[in-house]
Amino acid sequence: MKIHEYIAKEIFKAEGIPVPASQMVKNSEDAHKAALEINKPVAIKSQILVGGRGKAGGIQFATDPDEARDVSSKILGSTVKGELVEMVLVEEKLSIESEFYVSVVLDRSAKKPLIMASSSGGMEIEEVATETPEKIVKYYINSLDEFLPYQGREIAIKMGIPNELISKVGGIIWKLVQIFDKYDATIAEINPLVLTKEGIIAADAKLDIDDDALYRQKKLVELENIKSGEFAYVKLDGNIAVIGNGAGLTLSGMDMLKLYGGEPATFLDIGGGSSRENIAKALNIVISDPDVKTVFLNVLGGITRADDVARGVLDVMKESERKIPLVIRLTGTNEEEGQKILKDAGVSFETSMEAAAQKAVELCSTKN
Repeated sequence: MKIHEYIAKEIFKAEGIPVPASQMVKNSEDAHKAALEINKPVAIKSQILVGGRGKAGGIQFATDPDEARDVSSKILGSTVKGELVEMVLVEEKLSIESEFYVSVVLDRSAKKPLIMASSSGGMEIEEVATETPEKIVKYYINSLDEFLPYQGREIAIKMGIPNELISKVGGIIWKLVQIFDKYDATIAEINPLVLTKEGIIAADAKLDIDDDALYRQKKLVELENIKSGEFAYVKLDGNIAVIGNGAGLTLSGMDMLKLYGGEPATFLDIGGGSSRENIAKALNIVISDPDVKTVFLNVLGGITRADDVARGVLDVMKESERKIPLVIRLTGTNEEEGQKILKDAGVSFETSMEAAAQKAVELCSTKN
């Protein structure tokens, strides 16, 4: 099963791989809003499950929000490489200094995962593989042994990465291997992995899941099957509602609850650019569910601002007739202001996802 780029990037972000600020949208007006919030030139990237979209016109750029609206209106509803474009990713345009390539693939003939990496990344990686294969480093992983961070650094050295970047690139290789294992992937790829003035960033993300392992990845299957609606929402069997701003972050929050013995009642992804009003709507959705005994709101602010989250929380607490425990993990953009708003209102919060998940499980157990 192929995973859309915007979901793959949320997963990468949740697992510690830096990605650009972005927001998935389904209409040109939302693209305008997203570009306004990013407040930089943006890339408009068609969200389709085929490769080569850049050369086919599926990735275009805009210098301001008005142009983002115009560009997205042309891409949305168009056909790129035979695929209808129903959504686009509005993403910060990066100022790229160097491009690299990193992937972990399942080599079925060798029956082992294979890391492939190169200091030459981007759209021409296929030509690099054909014309200069010596530029691609190959490293087989022994599935019986743990892949360790120093092995990622060794691969970075073989790639010819500058000394000052070896640790960072090696760390991303290690994290990509962890994602490959955790999500039962057949391929986890970053092309390109780029160097900017801000550091190393995954400019693209590809994740394919082994069809034979989908019974273990039900949350991803449900998420990929959601085609409409204001939020990505899935009703589950537990009693702790999970709300997050991003698919990967929401999934990570659910995993953390399970680790501490809790059972998620919902998967609710409010997206990467939610407003105060959207936060309130999401909370009202889960609070109205009688099976929900506790709410775990897991927010790592990027485009979503922590102060908007805090105000949305207070709006619901003032108006909701049903009072149930709410555990908030709040960090990121405007976090000091958001945390102060909650503190002044007497609402507790956590900055650690682990601490918040553990607290949610404890509160739910006490209430039951």
